[in-house]
Amino acid sequence: MSAPAPASDVAPAETPTVRRALADRRGWIVVGALVLVAAIGVAVLQGAGAGTGRPLAVDGAAPAGGAAVASVLAEQGVQVTPADSLAAALPRAAGATVLLVDDLGLLEPARVAELADAADRLVVVAPTFAALEALAPGVRFGGVSAGPTDAPGCDLRAAVRAGALGGTGAVLTLDDEATDAGWRGCFPDETGAVRVAVGPGGDDPDVVLVAGTEVLANDTVTDAGNAALALGLLGAGDRLVWYQPGPGDVDGARPGIAELTPPWVSPVLLLLVATTVAAGVWRGRRFGPLVVERLPVVVRARETTEGRGRLYARSAARGRALDAMRIGALGRTAARVGLAGHAPAGDIADAAAALLGIDPARVRALLIGEPPADDAEFTRLARELDDLEERVAAAVRAPGASDDPTARPRNR
Repeated sequence: MSAPAPASDVAPAETPTVRRALADRRGWIVVGALVLVAAIGVAVLQGAGAGTGRPLAVDGAAPAGGAAVASVLAEQGVQVTPADSLAAALPRAAGATVLLVDDLGLLEPARVAELADAADRLVVVAPTFAALEALAPGVRFGGVSAGPTDAPGCDLRAAVRAGALGGTGAVLTLDDEATDAGWRGCFPDETGAVRVAVGPGGDDPDVVLVAGTEVLANDTVTDAGNAALALGLLGAGDRLVWYQPGPGDVDGARPGIAELTPPWVSPVLLLLVATTVAAGVWRGRRFGPLVVERLPVVVRARETTEGRGRLYARSAARGRALDAMRIGALGRTAARVGLAGHAPAGDIADAAAALLGIDPARVRALLIGEPPADDAEFTRLARELDDLEERVAAAVRAPGASDDPTARPRNR
Protein backbone atom coordinates (compact mmCIF):
# COMPACT_ATOMS: atom_id res chain seq x y z
CA MET A 1 0.00 0.00 0.00
CA SER A 2 1.19 3.49 -0.77
CA ALA A 3 1.39 5.94 2.09
CA PRO A 4 -1.12 8.80 2.03
CA ALA A 5 0.22 12.22 1.24
CA PRO A 6 0.37 14.72 4.09
CA ALA A 7 -2.74 16.81 4.39
CA SER A 8 -2.55 20.41 3.32
CA ASP A 9 -4.94 23.30 3.33
CA VAL A 10 -5.87 24.38 -0.19
CA ALA A 11 -7.76 27.65 -0.45
CA PRO A 12 -10.87 27.55 -2.62
CA ALA A 13 -10.31 28.90 -6.11
CA GLU A 14 -11.75 32.31 -6.89
CA THR A 15 -13.35 33.21 -10.18
CA PRO A 16 -10.89 35.56 -11.94
CA THR A 17 -11.97 38.97 -13.16
CA VAL A 18 -11.83 39.93 -16.83
CA ARG A 19 -8.71 42.03 -16.24
CA ARG A 20 -6.99 39.17 -14.42
CA ALA A 21 -7.95 36.72 -17.19
CA LEU A 22 -6.53 39.05 -19.85
CA ALA A 23 -3.34 39.51 -17.85
CA ASP A 24 -2.90 35.74 -17.49
CA ARG A 25 -3.34 35.26 -21.23
CA ARG A 26 -1.25 38.21 -22.32
CA GLY A 27 1.40 36.00 -23.89
CA TRP A 28 -1.10 34.09 -26.00
CA ILE A 29 -2.76 37.34 -27.08
CA VAL A 30 0.60 38.68 -28.27
CA VAL A 31 1.34 35.43 -30.14
CA GLY A 32 -2.09 35.52 -31.78
CA ALA A 33 -1.58 39.13 -32.85
CA LEU A 34 1.82 38.31 -34.37
CA VAL A 35 0.34 35.35 -36.28
CA LEU A 36 -2.47 37.56 -37.58
CA VAL A 37 -0.01 40.23 -38.74
CA ALA A 38 2.14 37.59 -40.46
CA ALA A 39 -0.90 36.11 -42.21
CA ILE A 40 -1.96 39.54 -43.45
CA GLY A 41 1.57 40.21 -44.70
CA VAL A 42 1.69 36.91 -46.60
CA ALA A 43 -1.72 37.62 -48.14
CA VAL A 44 -0.58 41.09 -49.25
CA LEU A 45 2.63 39.72 -50.77
CA GLN A 46 0.74 36.99 -52.59
CA GLY A 47 -1.73 39.52 -53.91
CA ALA A 48 1.08 41.80 -55.05
CA GLY A 49 2.78 38.95 -56.90
CA ALA A 50 -0.38 37.50 -58.38
CA GLY A 51 0.10 39.30 -61.69
CA THR A 52 3.51 37.87 -62.50
CA GLY A 53 2.48 34.37 -61.45
CA ARG A 54 -0.40 34.03 -63.93
CA PRO A 55 0.05 32.22 -67.24
CA LEU A 56 1.16 34.54 -70.07
CA ALA A 57 1.51 37.52 -67.73
CA VAL A 58 3.08 40.38 -69.66
CA ASP A 59 5.86 40.66 -67.06
CA GLY A 60 5.95 36.96 -66.16
CA ALA A 61 9.47 35.53 -66.33
CA ALA A 62 8.33 32.04 -65.28
CA PRO A 63 8.19 29.26 -67.90
CA ALA A 64 4.45 29.88 -68.41
CA GLY A 65 4.82 33.67 -68.55
CA GLY A 66 4.81 35.91 -71.60
CA ALA A 67 7.65 38.34 -70.86
CA ALA A 68 9.83 37.03 -73.72
CA VAL A 69 7.30 37.86 -76.46
CA ALA A 70 6.43 41.20 -74.83
CA SER A 71 10.08 42.27 -74.66
CA VAL A 72 10.77 41.32 -78.30
CA LEU A 73 7.70 43.25 -79.45
CA ALA A 74 8.87 46.29 -77.49
CA GLU A 75 12.32 46.04 -79.11
CA GLN A 76 10.63 46.01 -82.53
CA GLY A 77 8.89 49.31 -81.77
CA VAL A 78 5.49 48.00 -80.72
CA GLN A 79 4.01 49.87 -77.76
CA VAL A 80 2.91 47.14 -75.32
CA THR A 81 0.32 48.35 -72.80
CA PRO A 82 -0.76 46.00 -69.99
CA ALA A 83 -4.39 46.07 -68.84
CA ASP A 84 -6.00 44.13 -66.01
CA SER A 85 -9.60 45.29 -66.41
CA LEU A 86 -12.05 45.90 -69.22
CA ALA A 87 -12.37 49.52 -68.14
CA ALA A 88 -8.63 49.95 -68.74
CA ALA A 89 -8.53 47.98 -72.00
CA LEU A 90 -11.49 49.51 -73.88
CA PRO A 91 -10.16 53.11 -74.11
CA ARG A 92 -6.85 51.81 -75.49
CA ALA A 93 -8.35 49.25 -77.89
CA ALA A 94 -9.31 51.62 -80.70
CA GLY A 95 -6.87 51.21 -83.60
CA ALA A 96 -4.77 48.68 -81.68
CA THR A 97 -4.27 44.95 -81.53
CA VAL A 98 -5.70 43.49 -78.33
CA LEU A 99 -4.40 40.24 -76.84
CA LEU A 100 -7.01 38.62 -74.57
CA VAL A 101 -5.74 36.02 -72.07
CA ASP A 102 -8.76 35.18 -69.89
CA ASP A 103 -7.10 32.34 -67.99
CA LEU A 104 -9.55 32.71 -65.08
CA GLY A 105 -12.67 32.72 -67.27
CA LEU A 106 -13.96 36.02 -65.85
CA LEU A 107 -15.44 37.71 -68.94
CA GLU A 108 -19.06 37.19 -69.95
CA PRO A 109 -19.89 36.81 -73.68
CA ALA A 110 -21.26 40.36 -73.87
CA ARG A 111 -18.00 41.78 -72.51
CA VAL A 112 -15.95 39.78 -75.02
CA ALA A 113 -18.11 41.02 -77.89
CA GLU A 114 -17.73 44.59 -76.66
CA LEU A 115 -13.95 44.23 -76.64
CA ALA A 116 -13.94 42.74 -80.16
CA ASP A 117 -15.98 45.67 -81.49
CA ALA A 118 -13.56 48.19 -79.97
CA ALA A 119 -10.28 46.57 -81.12
CA ASP A 120 -8.71 46.76 -84.56
CA ARG A 121 -7.76 43.10 -84.16
CA LEU A 122 -8.55 40.76 -81.27
CA VAL A 123 -6.22 37.81 -80.65
CA VAL A 124 -7.64 35.38 -78.08
CA VAL A 125 -5.27 32.82 -76.57
CA ALA A 126 -6.81 29.71 -74.95
CA PRO A 127 -10.37 30.97 -75.55
CA THR A 128 -13.06 30.23 -72.99
CA PHE A 129 -16.59 29.00 -73.69
CA ALA A 130 -17.80 32.57 -73.31
CA ALA A 131 -15.30 33.79 -75.93
CA LEU A 132 -16.30 31.09 -78.42
CA GLU A 133 -19.98 31.82 -77.85
CA ALA A 134 -19.50 35.55 -78.43
CA LEU A 135 -16.97 35.51 -81.29
CA ALA A 136 -17.11 32.24 -83.18
CA PRO A 137 -20.34 30.21 -83.17
CA GLY A 138 -19.48 26.85 -84.69
CA VAL A 139 -15.91 26.75 -83.35
CA ARG A 140 -15.52 24.09 -80.68
CA PHE A 141 -12.82 22.70 -78.41
CA GLY A 142 -11.13 19.68 -79.98
CA GLY A 143 -8.83 18.38 -77.25
CA VAL A 144 -5.06 18.14 -77.77
CA SER A 145 -3.13 17.63 -80.98
CA ALA A 146 -1.36 14.33 -81.50
CA GLY A 147 1.98 15.97 -82.34
CA PRO A 148 3.70 18.88 -84.10
CA THR A 149 1.89 20.48 -87.02
CA ASP A 150 4.21 20.75 -90.00
CA ALA A 151 2.21 22.96 -92.38
CA PRO A 152 0.20 26.17 -91.96
CA GLY A 153 -2.74 24.92 -94.00
CA CYS A 154 -4.02 28.47 -94.60
CA ASP A 155 -2.97 31.68 -96.35
CA LEU A 156 -2.67 33.90 -93.28
CA ARG A 157 0.62 35.76 -93.66
CA ALA A 158 1.73 35.17 -90.05
CA ALA A 159 0.97 31.43 -90.34
CA VAL A 160 2.80 31.07 -93.65
CA ARG A 161 5.82 32.83 -92.18
CA ALA A 162 5.78 30.51 -89.15
CA GLY A 163 5.64 27.39 -91.33
CA ALA A 164 5.08 24.92 -88.48
CA LEU A 165 4.25 24.85 -84.79
CA GLY A 166 6.31 22.79 -82.37
CA GLY A 167 5.21 20.36 -79.71
CA THR A 168 1.66 19.40 -78.88
CA GLY A 169 -1.11 21.78 -77.91
CA ALA A 170 -4.82 22.39 -77.69
CA VAL A 171 -6.84 22.30 -80.91
CA LEU A 172 -10.17 23.62 -82.16
CA THR A 173 -12.70 22.21 -84.60
CA LEU A 174 -14.78 24.16 -87.12
CA ASP A 175 -18.24 22.94 -88.11
CA ASP A 176 -20.34 24.03 -91.09
CA GLU A 177 -21.74 27.02 -89.22
CA ALA A 178 -18.24 28.41 -88.69
CA THR A 179 -17.00 27.78 -92.23
CA ASP A 180 -20.16 29.31 -93.71
CA ALA A 181 -19.48 32.42 -91.63
CA GLY A 182 -15.99 32.73 -93.14
CA TRP A 183 -13.89 31.06 -90.44
CA ARG A 184 -10.90 28.99 -91.51
CA GLY A 185 -8.32 26.93 -89.68
CA CYS A 186 -4.53 26.99 -89.64
CA PHE A 187 -2.02 24.32 -88.61
CA PRO A 188 -4.31 21.29 -88.85
CA ASP A 189 -3.36 17.94 -87.35
CA GLU A 190 -4.03 14.52 -88.83
CA THR A 191 -7.64 14.58 -87.57
CA GLY A 192 -8.47 17.93 -89.16
CA ALA A 193 -8.52 19.87 -85.89
CA VAL A 194 -6.61 23.17 -86.01
CA ARG A 195 -4.43 25.02 -83.55
CA VAL A 196 -5.38 28.47 -84.88
CA ALA A 197 -8.82 29.61 -86.06
CA VAL A 198 -8.96 32.75 -88.21
CA GLY A 199 -12.10 34.85 -88.53
CA PRO A 200 -13.45 36.57 -91.65
CA GLY A 201 -11.35 39.31 -93.19
CA GLY A 202 -8.83 37.69 -95.52
CA ASP A 203 -5.23 38.38 -94.53
CA ASP A 204 -6.29 41.05 -92.03
CA PRO A 205 -8.89 39.27 -89.88
CA ASP A 206 -10.63 41.03 -87.02
CA VAL A 207 -10.48 37.99 -84.72
CA VAL A 208 -7.89 35.22 -84.36
CA LEU A 209 -8.26 32.34 -81.91
CA VAL A 210 -5.09 30.56 -80.74
CA ALA A 211 -6.11 27.29 -79.09
CA GLY A 212 -3.20 26.90 -76.62
CA THR A 213 -0.76 29.02 -74.65
CA GLU A 214 2.36 27.27 -75.96
CA VAL A 215 2.68 29.73 -78.87
CA LEU A 216 3.43 32.61 -76.45
CA ALA A 217 4.79 30.91 -73.31
CA ASN A 218 8.42 31.58 -72.42
CA ASP A 219 9.45 27.93 -72.34
CA THR A 220 7.92 26.95 -75.72
CA VAL A 221 7.94 30.14 -77.78
CA THR A 222 11.25 29.16 -79.42
CA ASP A 223 9.91 25.80 -80.66
CA ALA A 224 9.59 25.58 -84.47
CA GLY A 225 7.61 28.59 -85.75
CA ASN A 226 5.90 29.54 -82.48
CA ALA A 227 7.79 32.82 -82.14
CA ALA A 228 7.16 33.82 -85.76
CA LEU A 229 3.43 33.23 -85.38
CA ALA A 230 3.26 35.14 -82.08
CA LEU A 231 5.16 38.14 -83.43
CA GLY A 232 3.19 38.12 -86.67
CA LEU A 233 -0.19 38.12 -84.93
CA LEU A 234 0.66 40.63 -82.20
CA GLY A 235 3.10 42.89 -84.02
CA ALA A 236 1.02 43.76 -87.07
CA GLY A 237 0.30 47.24 -85.68
CA ASP A 238 2.26 49.76 -83.68
CA ARG A 239 0.21 49.32 -80.49
CA LEU A 240 -0.66 46.20 -78.50
CA VAL A 241 -2.97 46.03 -75.48
CA TRP A 242 -2.04 42.98 -73.39
CA TYR A 243 -5.26 42.32 -71.49
CA GLN A 244 -5.66 39.79 -68.67
CA PRO A 245 -9.03 40.20 -66.93
CA GLY A 246 -8.91 40.63 -63.16
CA PRO A 247 -11.37 40.39 -60.27
CA GLY A 248 -12.81 43.79 -61.21
CA ASP A 249 -14.22 42.24 -64.40
CA VAL A 250 -16.48 39.80 -62.55
CA ASP A 251 -20.11 40.51 -63.38
CA GLY A 252 -21.63 41.94 -60.21
CA ALA A 253 -25.15 41.10 -61.38
CA ARG A 254 -24.76 37.36 -60.84
CA PRO A 255 -27.43 35.92 -58.53
CA GLY A 256 -26.49 35.13 -54.97
CA ILE A 257 -27.24 32.02 -52.95
CA ALA A 258 -30.45 33.52 -51.58
CA GLU A 259 -31.73 34.06 -55.13
CA LEU A 260 -30.83 30.52 -56.22
CA THR A 261 -32.62 28.77 -53.33
CA PRO A 262 -36.34 28.58 -52.48
CA PRO A 263 -37.61 31.44 -50.27
CA TRP A 264 -38.12 29.19 -47.24
CA VAL A 265 -34.51 27.93 -47.09
CA SER A 266 -32.93 31.04 -45.52
CA PRO A 267 -35.46 31.37 -42.64
CA VAL A 268 -35.15 27.66 -41.86
CA LEU A 269 -31.35 27.89 -41.77
CA LEU A 270 -31.51 30.89 -39.43
CA LEU A 271 -33.97 29.02 -37.19
CA LEU A 272 -31.66 25.98 -37.08
CA VAL A 273 -28.67 28.13 -36.15
CA ALA A 274 -30.63 29.90 -33.41
CA THR A 275 -31.90 26.56 -32.08
CA THR A 276 -28.38 25.11 -32.00
CA VAL A 277 -27.01 28.12 -30.13
CA ALA A 278 -29.89 28.05 -27.63
CA ALA A 279 -29.43 24.32 -27.02
CA GLY A 280 -25.72 24.82 -26.47
CA VAL A 281 -26.32 27.58 -23.94
CA TRP A 282 -29.01 25.53 -22.21
CA ARG A 283 -27.38 22.11 -22.07
CA GLY A 284 -23.73 22.95 -22.60
CA ARG A 285 -21.37 21.91 -19.84
CA ARG A 286 -19.97 24.80 -17.88
CA PHE A 287 -16.44 24.35 -16.59
CA GLY A 288 -15.44 26.21 -13.46
CA PRO A 289 -11.96 27.49 -12.66
CA LEU A 290 -9.14 24.97 -12.27
CA VAL A 291 -8.51 23.92 -8.66
CA VAL A 292 -5.24 22.43 -7.44
CA GLU A 293 -5.86 19.12 -5.67
CA ARG A 294 -3.31 16.81 -4.11
CA LEU A 295 -3.67 13.09 -4.74
CA PRO A 296 -4.54 11.13 -1.61
CA VAL A 297 -1.84 8.52 -2.34
CA VAL A 298 1.52 8.38 -4.06
CA VAL A 299 1.31 6.05 -7.07
CA ARG A 300 4.48 4.19 -8.00
CA ALA A 301 5.39 4.20 -11.68
CA ARG A 302 5.92 0.41 -11.66
CA GLU A 303 2.34 -0.29 -10.61
CA THR A 304 1.09 0.18 -14.16
CA THR A 305 3.64 -2.28 -15.52
CA GLU A 306 2.96 -4.78 -12.76
CA GLY A 307 -0.78 -4.49 -13.27
CA ARG A 308 -0.43 -5.11 -16.97
CA GLY A 309 1.73 -8.14 -16.25
CA ARG A 310 -0.92 -9.55 -13.91
CA LEU A 311 -3.55 -9.08 -16.62
CA TYR A 312 -1.38 -11.02 -19.09
CA ALA A 313 -0.87 -13.78 -16.52
CA ARG A 314 -4.56 -13.97 -15.65
CA SER A 315 -5.58 -14.32 -19.31
CA ALA A 316 -2.67 -16.69 -20.12
CA ALA A 317 -1.63 -14.30 -22.91
CA ARG A 318 1.95 -15.57 -23.04
CA GLY A 319 2.30 -14.85 -26.75
CA ARG A 320 1.23 -11.21 -26.50
CA ALA A 321 3.37 -10.63 -23.43
CA LEU A 322 6.45 -12.10 -25.14
CA ASP A 323 5.71 -10.08 -28.30
CA ALA A 324 5.75 -6.89 -26.24
CA MET A 325 9.07 -7.90 -24.70
CA ARG A 326 10.52 -8.82 -28.11
CA ILE A 327 9.43 -5.50 -29.63
CA GLY A 328 11.11 -3.59 -26.82
CA ALA A 329 14.25 -5.69 -27.09
CA LEU A 330 14.41 -5.19 -30.87
CA GLY A 331 14.15 -1.41 -30.50
CA ARG A 332 16.86 -1.19 -27.85
CA THR A 333 19.14 -3.64 -29.68
CA ALA A 334 18.75 -1.73 -32.95
CA ALA A 335 19.91 1.46 -31.26
CA ARG A 336 22.93 -0.30 -29.79
CA VAL A 337 24.05 -1.91 -33.06
CA GLY A 338 23.59 1.32 -35.03
CA LEU A 339 20.37 0.53 -36.92
CA ALA A 340 17.17 2.56 -37.20
CA GLY A 341 14.26 1.61 -34.97
CA HIS A 342 12.16 0.72 -38.03
CA ALA A 343 14.79 -1.63 -39.50
CA PRO A 344 13.61 -5.18 -40.28
CA ALA A 345 13.72 -7.51 -37.28
CA GLY A 346 15.87 -10.00 -39.20
CA ASP A 347 18.51 -7.34 -39.90
CA ILE A 348 18.61 -6.38 -36.21
CA ALA A 349 19.01 -10.02 -35.17
CA ASP A 350 21.80 -10.58 -37.72
CA ALA A 351 23.61 -7.44 -36.58
CA ALA A 352 23.42 -8.53 -32.94
CA ALA A 353 24.69 -12.01 -33.85
CA ALA A 354 27.59 -10.53 -35.81
CA LEU A 355 28.46 -8.27 -32.90
CA LEU A 356 28.52 -11.19 -30.47
CA GLY A 357 30.06 -13.66 -32.94
CA ILE A 358 27.29 -16.24 -32.55
CA ASP A 359 24.90 -18.15 -34.80
CA PRO A 360 22.35 -15.73 -36.35
CA ALA A 361 19.70 -18.47 -36.41
CA ARG A 362 19.73 -18.70 -32.60
CA VAL A 363 19.33 -14.94 -32.22
CA ARG A 364 16.54 -14.89 -34.80
CA ALA A 365 14.72 -17.68 -32.95
CA LEU A 366 15.00 -15.68 -29.76
CA LEU A 367 13.87 -12.32 -31.19
CA ILE A 368 11.37 -13.34 -33.87
CA GLY A 369 10.67 -17.00 -33.15
CA GLU A 370 7.53 -18.91 -32.25
CA PRO A 371 5.35 -18.00 -29.22
CA PRO A 372 5.95 -19.97 -26.00
CA ALA A 373 4.00 -23.17 -25.48
CA ASP A 374 3.81 -22.95 -21.68
CA ASP A 375 4.78 -20.77 -18.74
CA ALA A 376 8.15 -22.46 -18.32
CA GLU A 377 9.17 -21.72 -21.90
CA PHE A 378 7.87 -18.16 -21.55
CA THR A 379 10.03 -17.63 -18.46
CA ARG A 380 13.08 -19.08 -20.21
CA LEU A 381 12.64 -16.90 -23.31
CA ALA A 382 12.11 -13.77 -21.22
CA ARG A 383 15.31 -14.49 -19.27
CA GLU A 384 17.27 -15.11 -22.49
CA LEU A 385 15.97 -11.86 -24.01
CA ASP A 386 17.18 -9.97 -20.97
CA ASP A 387 20.55 -11.71 -21.11
CA LEU A 388 20.92 -11.00 -24.85
CA GLU A 389 20.34 -7.30 -24.31
CA GLU A 390 22.91 -7.21 -21.52
CA ARG A 391 25.51 -8.95 -23.67
CA VAL A 392 24.90 -6.64 -26.65
CA ALA A 393 25.27 -3.64 -24.36
CA ALA A 394 28.46 -5.07 -22.89
CA ALA A 395 29.85 -5.83 -26.36
CA VAL A 396 29.20 -2.26 -27.47
CA ARG A 397 31.00 -0.87 -24.42
CA ALA A 398 33.89 -3.36 -24.51
CA PRO A 399 34.21 -5.50 -27.66
CA GLY A 400 34.26 -9.24 -27.08
CA ALA A 401 31.14 -11.23 -26.34
CA SER A 402 30.14 -14.73 -25.34
CA ASP A 403 29.50 -17.41 -27.91
CA ASP A 404 26.15 -18.29 -26.32
CA PRO A 405 23.38 -15.67 -26.16
CA THR A 406 21.37 -17.81 -23.76
CA ALA A 407 24.19 -18.19 -21.25
CA ARG A 408 23.51 -16.15 -18.12
CA PRO A 409 26.07 -13.55 -17.01
CA ARG A 410 28.58 -14.76 -14.47
CA ASN A 411 27.60 -12.13 -11.90
CA ARG A 412 23.95 -13.20 -11.77
